Amino acid sequence: MNIKIIPLATVLLIAGLFAKAQNTPGIKVWNNKQCAVVLTYDDAIDVDLDNVIPALDSLNLKGTFYIIGSSPVVNKRLDEWRLAAKHGHELGNHALFHPCDGSLPGRSFVTADNDLSKYTVSRAVSEIRVNNTLLKAIDGKDKRTFAYPCGDLKIGDVYFYNELKKDFAGARGVSSGLQTAAEVKLDNIDCYAISGQSADYMIDLVKKAQQAHTLLVFLFHGVGGGHSINESLDAHSKLLHYLKDHEKEIWIAPMVDVAEKVSAYQAENRAK
Repeated sequence: MNIKIIPLATVLLIAGLFAKAQNTPGIKVWNNKQCAVVLTYDDAIDVDLDNVIPALDSLNLKGTFYIIGSSPVVNKRLDEWRLAAKHGHELGNHALFHPCDGSLPGRSFVTADNDLSKYTVSRAVSEIRVNNTLLKAIDGKDKRTFAYPCGDLKIGDVYFYNELKKDFAGARGVSSGLQTAAEVKLDNIDCYAISGQSADYMIDLVKKAQQAHTLLVFLFHGVGGGHSINESLDAHSKLLHYLKDHEKEIWIAPMVDVAEKVSAYQAENRAK
């Protein structure tokens, strides 16, 4: 029997690399995996239930669906949203009426009734809390995350989410970026908005997150139609299959689970 002797230097190198990986904060925070990936879908539209949830369920992956309470798809398909929540998907809060700041350039689509620039802070906060009540009636849960409609953070000069921090585990914005657990701003979590990009583009983002041990959040609207901001079914499917194939290295979870883990990590490090 030929026994190969591994040089001591090689053994020490392997041990050092393993120790370094074990001591990397991102590894521990991301459920002992290389990175965290969150799949988010906005606006409570039919394709969420027709295309996205079946695709996720077929691979046992979980996503976050940011729900506009006034969407007719909520009322029309209430039982399906309830079932989605039972399957482990998060029903996040995207405000009751999805108000956006109509005073900004390119906002001609904003109606007078849903113009955030005409809101008071108390009205915005009240409507968001009413939407939380609606969502709890659907899924029975107290913990969830928020997503800013149109990515608008302020009413005038006031950051309205400051009054809602105790209501949510975190809030997703619209700025792009990969964030370490220490860098994540739980009141404005970065994401990558997807509209017509290739599967290779999305998978490359995942690979970068794996290498950097960061959080990567995807923001989808339509998948296979249903919205003017749309991603193809094929590209979306390829992304999901890459994530599933690398599930041992990637933590794929709803935003609420990731936000709670980040919050605990940041609190622990502040206490040191």
